[in-house]
Amino acid sequence: MIVLAATPIGNLGDASRRLIEALENAEVVVAEDTRTAVHLMRSLGVENRPRLLPLHEHNEREKSVELVELARETDVLVLTDAGMPSVSDPGFVLVETAIAAGVAVTALPGPSAVLTALVLSGLPTDRFVFEGFLPRKGRAAALRALATEPRTLVVFEAPHRIAAALADARDAFGPDRRAAVCRELTKKFEEVARGTLAELAERFAEGARGEIVLVIGGAPARSGDLPGALAEVTDRVASGERLKDAAAAVAAATGLGTRELYEAALASRRG
Repeated sequence: MIVLAATPIGNLGDASRRLIEALENAEVVVAEDTRTAVHLMRSLGVENRPRLLPLHEHNEREKSVELVELARETDVLVLTDAGMPSVSDPGFVLVETAIAAGVAVTALPGPSAVLTALVLSGLPTDRFVFEGFLPRKGRAAALRALATEPRTLVVFEAPHRIAAALADARDAFGPDRRAAVCRELTKKFEEVARGTLAELAERFAEGARGEIVLVIGGAPARSGDLPGALAEVTDRVASGERLKDAAAAVAAATGLGTRELYEAALASRRG
């Protein structure tokens, strides 16, 4: 069968007993980076030397059929550099191929950056949505599309892009939306910075180091009617505020969509 195994996201002490046993007994290990897999086994004191095969974003589609056929003969242990395979990492295509071919798939649960950040954020955990990595191009538009999402939002972001991502989130959701920047989870310099998007955008204006998970509070319940909200946007613009900023601020206060208000204001101008 195919065995998806979660690996530590930072602290090696989080490696499960089942993961160590699987590594000790595996004949075939498929890894996002085989060098990282070798380092993990050495660090965990695993002396087994299984057959190592690479599986990454550039070869997953072509290798999946081969690996599924191999899994008919022996268990294939699948690892990524950190966390659970297929969650913003290689693995999904392999699982999809295995299911279609009638090959069993199971998982060894373990560390999760998504859940760790969520529970540390101080934001509601009863309902949440994971959006993976924010797109490099069109990030602002992607965030605007999520502005009215009522569930807590969890996303990954690269350290060199976190400053721009927070600025875009502030503009899309409004400066007062609560959020948390969770950095270097489970590691020595773990940091969870909580505050409004405006505060966090200012705090991380120069960027940050390490692996980052951004958690953003869901949109508040809609409390304003569109005509009233539109009138407030119009008043703000008349006072010298940019339309984009006015729409974002009113949207955050009323629960209405930023894009909805922005486009309504443009339509009102044209009318």
